[in-house]
This record gives sequence, structure tokens and C-alpha cells, in this order.
Amino acid sequence: MISIRSPGPIAPRDVHCELFELTYSRIAADGSGKTNYLDTKVDDSIDNFLRSHLYQIGPELLSGCLTVSFFERRASRQLFGFIPSHEEKVIWEQWIMHIVLNNTPRPMNDDSASLIERQRIQSTAEGMLKSVMLKIYDLAGNDIDHIPPVMYDFEIKCTKRIDDRENMYSRVANMPSLLNLDGS
Repeated sequence: MISIRSPGPIAPRDVHCELFELTYSRIAADGSGKTNYLDTKVDDSIDNFLRSHLYQIGPELLSGCLTVSFFERRASRQLFGFIPSHEEKVIWEQWIMHIVLNNTPRPMNDDSASLIERQRIQSTAEGMLKSVMLKIYDLAGNDIDHIPPVMYDFEIKCTKRIDDRENMYSRVANMPSLLNLDGS
């Protein structure tokens, strides 16, 4: 999703998922061997989420939410230009992802029942992940008219619980005006 919304030219590359039979696209590193800024930002947010933003919803189930917000930074002056300007974030798209982790121990024996159960768990998880990724690609690639023509940024926030008003895949909010009529 972030690579679909990345401002400016990008060089996508295919990545094969280590745990599932799944290949997805992501923004390629710049070739210098350094970690990409986007990779670092996403990886840090996921590590933070897994460390401290999950809550128990069942005996072996944990849940939490990741919110990805895309925004434009705008300088604004207050009180007729007499008070110094400050920068505000104008969010033009926000994705709220409710995540459930299943911590059920996988059977480790070599008998046929354990093998069948491991395969069932693997194929169920893989199918769910593919379904969600296809839904995100479909929604993100569908309508792009609201994306501002200027450079923008994104942030990833972790929360333990989802707000009742935000139980949707995507929400376009505070759409920036494409024409600036105030002359600044």
C-alpha cells in the first residue's frame, strides 16, 4: 500500500514472502546497500506494534490496530498573518487495519495428524493474507484522483483498540483543495 502511494518515481521489486507462497511488490532499495527510509519506517512501526500494542482477546488470540495516514504538510498563518505560521498535517487518506494474531502452538510431532494440522494452519493463514493483500491492492489502485500533486508523507500509528467510527478498510478525509484560491 505504501509503495502504491509513494510520491515521486519509484522502482518496484518483487519480494517472495519467506513464510507463505506469496510474492508482492515493494519499493526497491536505492542500490547503495543502505536500508531504505520507507523500509526502516515500516519495520520500526511493526516492531513497535508487536512489542507493545497488542491486547488479549481470547486464550491464544491477540489484537491491535495499525493506522497508516498519508498527509500533506501545509504552513498556515493565524490572526491575519501577525502570528508566526505553523505547520499542519492535512490527512488526505487513512487506512485502519485491525490485526488479529493467533498464538496457538503448532503441532511439532512427525505423525500424520500433526502434519495435516500444520498444513491446515499454513494454508488458512496464507489464504487470509492473500485475500487481504488483494483487497488492499484493489482499493488502493482503484481511485487516485484525491492524491495531491505535491510531495507528501505518511505515518504509521499503533493502537490497541479500534475506534467504532473507524472500522473500515480505507477512509478519505480532509481532501486537499487542488486549487489554491487565497493567492499564497
